[in-house]
Amino acid sequence: MAFSLGLSSLVYLAGAGIPLTVIPQRMFAGVNSFTLLCVPGFILAGNLMNQGGISDRIVRFSNALVGHVRGGLALANVVDSMVFAGVSGTAVADVSSLGAILIPAMHKEGYDMDFACAVTASSSCIGPIIPPSMPMIIAGTLTGLSVGKLFLAGAIPGILMGLFMMILTYWISVKRGYPKYPRLTWKAFWSEFFGGIWAVLMVVIIFAGILGGWFSPTEASIVACLYALFVGIFVYKDLKIGDVPRVLKESAVMSASIITLVAFANVFGWIMASEKIPQLIAETMLSFTRNKFLIIMIINVFLLFVGMFMETIAALMTLFPTLLAVLSQVGVDPIQSAMICVLNLVIGLLTPPVGVCLFVASSIGKISISSIVRANMPYLLICILVLLLVSYVPAVSTWLPSFLMR
Repeated sequence: MAFSLGLSSLVYLAGAGIPLTVIPQRMFAGVNSFTLLCVPGFILAGNLMNQGGISDRIVRFSNALVGHVRGGLALANVVDSMVFAGVSGTAVADVSSLGAILIPAMHKEGYDMDFACAVTASSSCIGPIIPPSMPMIIAGTLTGLSVGKLFLAGAIPGILMGLFMMILTYWISVKRGYPKYPRLTWKAFWSEFFGGIWAVLMVVIIFAGILGGWFSPTEASIVACLYALFVGIFVYKDLKIGDVPRVLKESAVMSASIITLVAFANVFGWIMASEKIPQLIAETMLSFTRNKFLIIMIINVFLLFVGMFMETIAALMTLFPTLLAVLSQVGVDPIQSAMICVLNLVIGLLTPPVGVCLFVASSIGKISISSIVRANMPYLLICILVLLLVSYVPAVSTWLPSFLMR
């Protein structure tokens, strides 16, 4: 996707006779952002925690909370994603790390494989909603919106998504008679609880630091890295000093893929701005109607369609500034606008033909995409329900940031 944007920009500039020095200039301008340093910081923190044994402990922590309920392992899957979302900030990291553990475990316990894959893929999409969130960082970098406020805006929608998924999972589990674990003794419960609490504390540190004004989101990502390093080496003791160079390399590769995409998307965005394409799109949409509710509905349908074919961050980079301008003209709060766009595009991770989370779950479960899509439909409807709440009840996304960051 990054190189598609870059090559198309190169062809346009060469054909228009514009000096090609524009490319490195705009690329550098796109990535020369202190806020954007959040990306490698949170990726490294997530990888350090994952290498340090966090995935296994999150699973055990979640099992201790809900394992005794019917369909306990499936419910734990959703809880895992909500906790892991506060560490990784990405859906793909969630489904690949936790899915590798939970999908085979659920199948072994008697869960249908398509259901196990659907629960894992769907719950992983909570990752880009609950802070820290990579798409939120990109949205803030693009438009100058407060990343701290964007993080907070995703908290209530992410929790609602998780709770609704748990209700649906419980209903399906009761209907199909999926198993449950015996209730743990208090001693065993507290043992598992304290084993997983270190992951939860990471989220608390990030939130408290940003809200308390102790550090910016970028500085929070560095604090998270140091915390992850300490927990992995001295608390969990699964992270060895010799593992750190490999984790750094993996994180650098992951970060480079996102930063490269941001750089080329900025060139593409400059071309669109110079040709006044955003204004043309805005004028065209507003020529049909200026009714806020209809505009939101049109944008939702458009982004859901785009999400089926385009990668989340690439779509956000190319479309969000334009759609933000349209929504602002009809009176939608910028923070709410960001949540609408991010949530729409995250749903694209669950829709073929480019539903990345579906493909990862399919490769782990070794079943066809079509089987997962059928099992995933109820969860997809839940995501759309939360999208409608965010779209038409502004307080769902705006109340928390306005209350805590006045």
